[in-house]
Order: sequence, then structure tokens, then C-alpha cells
Amino acid sequence: MSLPDVSIRPAAPGDLEAMGRLGALLVRVHHELDPDRFIAATPQTAHGYGSFLGTQLKETNIVLLVAERDGQVVGYTYAGVEGYDYMSLRGPAGVLYDIVVDPAHRGQGVGRMLLDATLARISHRAGCLWGAGSPERGVWCTATPFSPPSLAQG
Repeated sequence: MSLPDVSIRPAAPGDLEAMGRLGALLVRVHHELDPDRFIAATPQTAHGYGSFLGTQLKETNIVLLVAERDGQVVGYTYAGVEGYDYMSLRGPAGVLYDIVVDPAHRGQGVGRMLLDATLARISHRAGCLWGAGSPERGVWCTATPFSPPSLAQG
């Protein structure tokens, strides 16, 4: 299948069952990678995850997007705008919490489409600029134009 038959849109209550299923997949993968750090999925995980995401749908600082193909949700992102975080020693930032694509639809650019749409939405809400690969690592958001320090050794 080609990308034109994938659409990215805001999540709706009717998407929560599929998002819960994908969220449970995310829980299983995390637990498999590091069982000491991440909880194991249970038969109730999909319902619980979907219910939790449902509580986030109306939050103004949250972005929940789904990738839809042929009327089916095949992926989603969950992101938010957070205030100052003294544990992370950073100011207000956009944070990507979840990004997951159904295994049958991976490798086709769906994840990239979700990421691009999420960054655009969260940047608009946060009034900030995004960049990738901060000097430490990861994705960052800053309220003013940012020029990363040179990575050249001097």
C-alpha cells in the first residue's frame, strides 16, 4: 500500500479501542526490552490504556493523533506541552510520550507521517520551534530560535 491511502487526524472517542490495543503492544514491547523497569501487559491493558487515552482527548495541552488506513486506526501518537521540569532541568517543552504503528503497517512511512504531524501540532500549541538531536540527545523545543552549539571538536 502507498502512503496516499493513510490519513493523519485528531483522535476521537471511536478510536480508543484500537489505540488501547496499540498501547498494549507498546507496553508489551517495553516490558520485553527491560522487564525490571517496565510493567507487563495483562488482559486488561488494552482496555485500561484506551480508557486512559480517552481522559486525554479534551486536554488542551495534549495532542493525540491517529493514522487511519481504509477506515482502520493503524497507529497513533500521544504528546503534550509541559511546563518547567526541575527534574529534567528544562523549561517548557513539547514531549512525545507514545508513537506506535501496527506491525502490519510498519516500514511504509506511517510513523514518519505521525511524527511530522505531531511535531507540527505540538509546536503550534507550544508556540515553539522544534529541533532534533540536541547536544545531549533527543527532541527539544524552545520558545526562541535556537542554534545548537557546534559539534566540531576544537
